[in-house]
Amino acid sequence: METASRLLGRFLIWRVKNISPKHFTLFLSFVIGVGSGLAAVILKNTIHYTHQLLTEGFVLEHQNWLYLAYPLMGIFITVLFTKYLVKDNISHGVTKILHAFSRKGGYLKPHNSYTSIIGSTFTIGFGGSVGAEAPIVLTGASIGSSLGRMFHLNYKTITLLVGCGAAGAIAGIFKAPIAGLVFTLEVLMLDLTMASIVPLLISAVTATTIAYFFLGKGAEFAFHLENQFLLNNLPWYAVLGVLGGLISLYMTWGSMYSEEKIAKIRNPFVKLLTGGLILSLLIFLLPPLYGEGYTTITALLGGNTDALVENTFFYHLKDNNLLILGFLLLLIAFKVIATAATNGSGGVGGIFAPTLFTGGVAGFFMARLLNSLGWVNLPESHFTLAGMAALMAGVMHAPLTAIFLIAEITNGYAMFIPLILTSTVSYLTIMYFEPHSIYTKRLAKKGELLTHHKDKAVLTLMRLNKVLETDFLTVHPDQTLGELVKVIAKARRNIFPVVNEDGKLLGIVLLDDIREIMFNNEMYNKTTVRNLMSIPPAFIESGETMDRVMRKFEETGAWNLPVVEQGRYLGFVSKSKIFSVYRRVLIHFSDE
Repeated sequence: METASRLLGRFLIWRVKNISPKHFTLFLSFVIGVGSGLAAVILKNTIHYTHQLLTEGFVLEHQNWLYLAYPLMGIFITVLFTKYLVKDNISHGVTKILHAFSRKGGYLKPHNSYTSIIGSTFTIGFGGSVGAEAPIVLTGASIGSSLGRMFHLNYKTITLLVGCGAAGAIAGIFKAPIAGLVFTLEVLMLDLTMASIVPLLISAVTATTIAYFFLGKGAEFAFHLENQFLLNNLPWYAVLGVLGGLISLYMTWGSMYSEEKIAKIRNPFVKLLTGGLILSLLIFLLPPLYGEGYTTITALLGGNTDALVENTFFYHLKDNNLLILGFLLLLIAFKVIATAATNGSGGVGGIFAPTLFTGGVAGFFMARLLNSLGWVNLPESHFTLAGMAALMAGVMHAPLTAIFLIAEITNGYAMFIPLILTSTVSYLTIMYFEPHSIYTKRLAKKGELLTHHKDKAVLTLMRLNKVLETDFLTVHPDQTLGELVKVIAKARRNIFPVVNEDGKLLGIVLLDDIREIMFNNEMYNKTTVRNLMSIPPAFIESGETMDRVMRKFEETGAWNLPVVEQGRYLGFVSKSKIFSVYRRVLIHFSDE
C-alpha cells in the first residue's frame, strides 16, 4: 500500500510538470468513457441473462405462478447485499449524484463503482419494475469521482469528471452519445461551456464505441417508419403532449407518495415483505410490469398487442380490442406503484425505464383509442415513440434529452418534429404544476439543490455552521440593569441574547437601546433585563439553508439574526460574516 502511495505521489509530481490540466482532463475523460461503457455492457448482459434464465420455458398461454416468487426473491437478495455487505444505501442514483454536487464536493463513495451493478442485477433480473439506467449512471459517476479525488483535482474538475461518467453511462447503455451529453447538461445541470463539452463528448463517444463493439450496431428498439409524419396529425401530438404532462405529474407525485409510505415502515424485513408482495402480485396479474419493460415497448412499436397478455388469464381474449385498451390503462396506472414498491422495499433501480415504458404505453393507448373510434388514422408506432419522449420530458424535466434519446435509440430521426412538439408541450404542462423533476424534488425540499445560477449554487455549498458566531455573552431575564452593565463591560459585542435556565432564547438586548440609561445608577436595582429586552425581527433555525437565511436578512433588513435549535440559543449569524465566507466558497466553486 505504501509503495502504491509513493508511486502515485511521484506520478502526480510528474504530471504537474509535464501535462497541462486541460490535457489531463481529456485523458481522464477517455478512461472514464472506457470504464462506464464496460460497466453498461456488463449490466445489460447480467440483467438479460438473469431474466432469460428465470423465465425460460414459460408457457405463453398460461399464468406462471413463479411471477409471485421471483420479484420478492430478487429484492430479498438485494436487501441482504446492501444491508450486510455494502452497508450503505445505493438507490436513487441520479439524486445521489446531485446531492454529491451540492453537499459533498462531487464525492461519491468508491464502492458505487460496482455495487449498483450487482444490486440492480438482482433487483431487475428477478423482475423488479425499475430501470438499470440510474444504477449505471451512478457507477459511471463514481468512476469519475474516484479518479478526480485520486489525482487531487479541484472541485470543478471533479464535477466535470462525474458528469463524464454519467454521460458515458447513458451513452453506453443506450448507444446514444448525443443523449448522454445532453442528459448530463440538462439533468445533472453542468455548465454549458466548451471546456465541459469536449470531455463529455469524449466519454460519450468512447462508451458508445465500447457498447457497439460488444453489443452490436442494432438500436435499442426495433422501429419501422410507417410513413413521414403528416401535418394534420400535429395537433394530436400536441394533445399527447398535454396528456404526457399530466401522466408525468401523476408519475412524479404518485411514485414519491407511494415510496414514502413504504419507507415509513421501520422494520426493514417487514418493509421488504410489504413492498415485495405488492410488486409480486402486480406482476402476477400484469406480467408486462416485470423488469424494465423494454420487450413490451418493442412489441408495441411492432403493433404486437398479443405480447401484452402473454402469461395472463386474459390470453384467450387477445383479439378483443376493448380488453387491450383496458389492459393498457392498467399498465399506466400500476407501473407507478410497481416502481415505488420496488425502490421503497429495498430494490436498486431507477425511474428511467419506467418512464419510457409508461410513455410508450400511453402513446400507443391514445393512438389505438382514437383509431378505434374512427376519428382519425394515426400511426400507432409513431405515437408510441412520441409518448416515450413526452413522459421523459415531463418526469425528468429534460425535453432535449427526450428528443435526442428517442431519436437515437430507435433510429427514428424522421420523427424529430413530432418529438420536439410533444416533448415541449409535455414539459410546459408539468411545469405549470410541478417546478422540480423527480430527481431534484427530494433535494429541493431540503434546500440542497445545486443549479446553474451561480449565486444560488454558492449559497447551497455554504454551511450555516461556517458562519455561526458564538462569542456573544448571554444574560438572564431576572438580572438587573447593574448586573447587565457588568456583563457589557466584559463584552466585545453590542448584542446580548437573553436566555432562561434551559438555554432557550427569550429575546435580545441591544446596546443602542440602553445607552441612555446604562449610567443611571438609580435604575440599576429597579430595572431588570426582562424590561429591556426586545424580540429579534426573525429567528434562524439550525437546519435552515443559506438561501433561506439570506431571504430572512432581506425581508427584515437586519444585520444580525439569532440561531436557535428547538428554541435553544446557539449563536448569531451576521451579513458581513456570510459575505466573507461567500467569497471563499465562490473561489472554491470557480475554476482554479
